[in-house]
Amino acid sequence: MSKHYLEITGVGIEFPQKGGAFRALQNVNLKMQRGEFVSLIGHSGCGKSTVLNIVAGLYDATEGGVILEGREVRGPGPDRAVVFQNHSLMPWLSVYDNVALAVNQVFRKTKSRAERRDWIEHNLELVGMAHAAKKLPSEISGGMKQRVGIARCLAMEPKVVLMDEPFGALDALTRARLQDSLMQIQADLGNTVILITHDVDEAVLLSDRIVMMSNGPAATIGDILDVNLPRPRDRLELAEDPEFVHLRQQVLNFLYGDEVDRSPGSRSGGESSEQHEAKDIPAPAGSAEEVADAGESVHTAKVTKLGPRAA
Repeated sequence: MSKHYLEITGVGIEFPQKGGAFRALQNVNLKMQRGEFVSLIGHSGCGKSTVLNIVAGLYDATEGGVILEGREVRGPGPDRAVVFQNHSLMPWLSVYDNVALAVNQVFRKTKSRAERRDWIEHNLELVGMAHAAKKLPSEISGGMKQRVGIARCLAMEPKVVLMDEPFGALDALTRARLQDSLMQIQADLGNTVILITHDVDEAVLLSDRIVMMSNGPAATIGDILDVNLPRPRDRLELAEDPEFVHLRQQVLNFLYGDEVDRSPGSRSGGESSEQHEAKDIPAPAGSAEEVADAGESVHTAKVTKLGPRAA
């Protein structure tokens, strides 16, 4: 039996399109330990989100597969929760009820009403949003909405937290605060996390390992960088730390070296016109119970698989 907690083995995927299938990923292999924090970084269109969607069970790989704690991933499930760049909150539900929606879906049969209430409040407290429990999404800031999305994700007690550029749309100060909060939460809870990012500093600051994706078509893992910086990490102290600077430079060398190495047969595997245009790396009504009873779902608790689309 494998000693690894999460295994992505030989994963490739094709999407049908006019003129023949588009090969988005080719032979992607990654093994993770429980509690590990791994970031995926690469140019736009290199398949980072596609890898995440396969782990989430939203896409079926054309070949290969994903094993989580000894079981093959077959479709979405509450053991894998996704935090998207768009917070995806229900605008008509309060902050409390948005988290309750997930909790009721996952724990309706195993926790009493009082236990679910306490669990919702605990997770809002964890992300610093207990004071805004009665507010609607329209009444809070973008950073606060993302905190609620993280609380909803953590409240499901997933085995793996999947984060698709969760801080990408936020201002620099809010982004830094949420990064610090995420580091503290992950240290306290020991979550296994896969984070997609375009931000090199964010990847080095948060990660145990950084997975650097080659350019598509047929994108794959170009290199994996171990981040052996001691925890807890302080961004101000790390700013001038020689090892932090060295790790950051290694990621930049890969990204911008890969940008010019696009000839046929190179590790980038070629470049589509869309990738060429987007190759720059940017800086960084009713209660929840009623909605749940109506069969609504949250993230990966009960979700219909996405249609074919390369990411």
